[in-house]
Amino acid sequence: MMESICVFCGSSDTVHSDYLSAAYSMGVTLADRGLRLIYGGGKTGLMGAVANGALSAGGEVIGVIIPSMNTPALAHDGLTRMDVPPDMHARKARMHELADGYIAMPGGFGTFDELFEILALRQTGKSPPIPIVLYDQKFWEEVVNFNALVKHGVISKVDETLFTYAETPEQAWQRCVDGGVMTRWLQEQHTT
Repeated sequence: MMESICVFCGSSDTVHSDYLSAAYSMGVTLADRGLRLIYGGGKTGLMGAVANGALSAGGEVIGVIIPSMNTPALAHDGLTRMDVPPDMHARKARMHELADGYIAMPGGFGTFDELFEILALRQTGKSPPIPIVLYDQKFWEEVVNFNALVKHGVISKVDETLFTYAETPEQAWQRCVDGGVMTRWLQEQHTT
């Protein structure tokens, strides 16, 4: 059963306002569906917007932040809970431990690191096949040319099935749910 969605997203306040609005709506959408939000714990940029959206809709929000970022200037102080692992590796492991699915929104190096780690874990079978949704196909195709990676032979065409795209918060939620249902069905087929 899907209970928690981890949202990877940026913390920059200079991001386009459309992305900030989408992040807020994403938080509202997840909370309205009774899903717990797991995210990086920040109060700025898309991080702050997604958390504020979920909180405004009465949702449960768990931030996962490292000690050096757990400051009044960066850390959100209104969350349901803040976990503070000792370093970035432990932070990603904690987020992975709490998540039933992932949504990656626009972000920078940290977002890329989180997304590509979970894709690599999925590709190598080190993570259960839980849903990974990339929000805003135009953004992701502009910054990561997956087709070129296939063309150059560094990933296979089947690796592109590790994730799906969504264009609205509602669609992202639905793709997580649909992906979770498909995952359970596949697991049942392998055990019978």
